[in-house]
Amino acid sequence: MPGSETIGADAAEGVVAPDWQADLALILDAAREAAKVAVSHFGQSPEVWWKNEGTSPVSAADYAANRVLEEMLRSARPGYGWLSEETDDDQARLSCDTVFVIDPIDGTRAFLAGKPTWCVSVAVVHKGMPVAGVLVAPALNEEFTATIDGPALRNGLEIAVSDADMEGMLKLASAQDMVAGFAPPLRPRIERVEHIPSLAYRLALVSDGRIDGTLVKKNSHDWDLAAADVILARAGGSITDLDGARLVYNRAEVTHPVLCAASAALLPVLLKNITRIPRS
Repeated sequence: MPGSETIGADAAEGVVAPDWQADLALILDAAREAAKVAVSHFGQSPEVWWKNEGTSPVSAADYAANRVLEEMLRSARPGYGWLSEETDDDQARLSCDTVFVIDPIDGTRAFLAGKPTWCVSVAVVHKGMPVAGVLVAPALNEEFTATIDGPALRNGLEIAVSDADMEGMLKLASAQDMVAGFAPPLRPRIERVEHIPSLAYRLALVSDGRIDGTLVKKNSHDWDLAAADVILARAGGSITDLDGARLVYNRAEVTHPVLCAASAALLPVLLKNITRIPRS
């Protein structure tokens, strides 16, 4: 089966183990091709429509990049399910152990404004857990990749979360009203980072140690998170709900409550100091 190999003692029994590195190579190729299509629209004022009752823009570039991803990935792995922001949801994905989770352009508002902080986000999710993920940010010349059994990389070099602790200043990407939800002793230590429209790219910056953490408002979606989640995990960090529970993907409901992401050492301390943010 594509994307799998028979290994070890299981071979005699015909047990097939997934080859997430093969899937990573596939989704990276596809994301690069989708990025080329998106770049051809970047700065060209593509046609824009509004969805979610007029609150979220989607452009011709989003749809064109989505078509490239769907053609390349679904033909290569016909047994995988499909969940994309720009494809009508098919509940058949719920019966699939392995699913592609796609955001063809994460950060569409930045894209339309001519800002470089957008990326193509592609993940492979297996039994509710992201096992391979890529973020391709062509306007920044950055690619982030990881599998569940390999290192987190940026442009081929290993990355890691910051070693910040609670004693010094913390660079957090969070809205002002969410920073106000931290306990008063912590607030003076928080340096707010300028808003980053792409949630996936924001999490990549946590993975790369360029910021220490982020709070995520409720109603983020699987496609915003899945690829960045595995990259963050392999870089030494985690994203959880405010009770510290890891995220589960490819459920019937693909939105999430308020979330927090940081290094494995810093995250529990941040969660302990969140006192005024509702948990859902």
